[in-house]
Amino acid sequence: MKWKKYISIVVVIFLMAITLACRHSEDIESAPKEATEDTLAEENYEDNHSLEETEDEEAVYPEMTESDFKALEVNEMGQVMVLMYHHIREPEAEWSRTPDNFREDLKNLYEANYRPVRLEDYATGNINTPAGKTPVVLTFDDGNQNNFNMIEDEAGEWIIDPDSAVGILMDFHEKHPDFMPHATFFINGGTPFGQADWVDFKLNFLVDNGMDIGNHTETHRHLGDVDADTLQRELGRIVQLVQKYVPDYEVNTFALPFGSRPQNEELRNYLVAGEFEDVSYHHVAVLEVGWDPYHSPYHKNFDGSAIRRVRASETKVDGVGMYDWMNAFETGSRHPFISDGNPERIVVPDWFSENINPELSEDEIFIYHHP
Repeated sequence: MKWKKYISIVVVIFLMAITLACRHSEDIESAPKEATEDTLAEENYEDNHSLEETEDEEAVYPEMTESDFKALEVNEMGQVMVLMYHHIREPEAEWSRTPDNFREDLKNLYEANYRPVRLEDYATGNINTPAGKTPVVLTFDDGNQNNFNMIEDEAGEWIIDPDSAVGILMDFHEKHPDFMPHATFFINGGTPFGQADWVDFKLNFLVDNGMDIGNHTETHRHLGDVDADTLQRELGRIVQLVQKYVPDYEVNTFALPFGSRPQNEELRNYLVAGEFEDVSYHHVAVLEVGWDPYHSPYHKNFDGSAIRRVRASETKVDGVGMYDWMNAFETGSRHPFISDGNPERIVVPDWFSENINPELSEDEIFIYHHP
């Protein structure tokens, strides 16, 4: 009968589908599982690009009214902390933060509604922090190995050290997806982050995962007595080093070693832009050692070539460390930047309006009354 013939055909097709699925599963399971540098980099590249695609898809800014701004106390003329770290290691010291204390810093920032932004985005006013949250910039000086270290696990596979700065940032982001691992690592010449065999992987991993590479001069030289050629060589060689491994990446931020500037004021323009051999550089942000939160990028006194930083420490901070300023924001003695969630609109309470950069377009600004 015809219906029996049809049933037989369906059964055959079903069995063939199962067989093909099983073979595909066996192929996957039999694939090599060695975690080489290339496969690690590819996996992180794919993960990062999927994050970027998600961010692009979700770039729909909330419709907000004046009452919303008042309720959230939005103030995009408030100050921003640019945190300065050096070592992540034991024991705790003036220029060292222990891994556990760094984890605690991230936890406290998160619970107090801070969210990391890229230094470049802060300096250029492209702040896309969610509504009601406060941007914070994380920076690390000197390219220390404890900032980004690779270790072998018990199975003999190479992994990112979970107690290094990058390992802690990535782990915290995995647990709190809305806390992006944005941070800038200012490197010197030689072997950034130590471990010569891993330099290529490390620099590409940073860029592929929303972190940045900044300039800290080739030799960490005090810049007080340099001439024009020396200054441009110190900065240009870092650009050459980075482009060797990440050809399309632009190094556009700079942290002053020791907070030093050339005594000859005519040379200070080279801190922002210059040329050396086959490269040129332009820094949208030049960071000092500093001691307090800095202006909003929309403030009339904002100067991208002189951004102050805050010591991310609790040792010998003389009342101007990270937690001192968090407390100042909390108690109202200082006013933090609080985002409206839309980087295309600058929302300011009327009592801060006199500080708006006059070069900004009036179409970009919304001023509201806040008693």
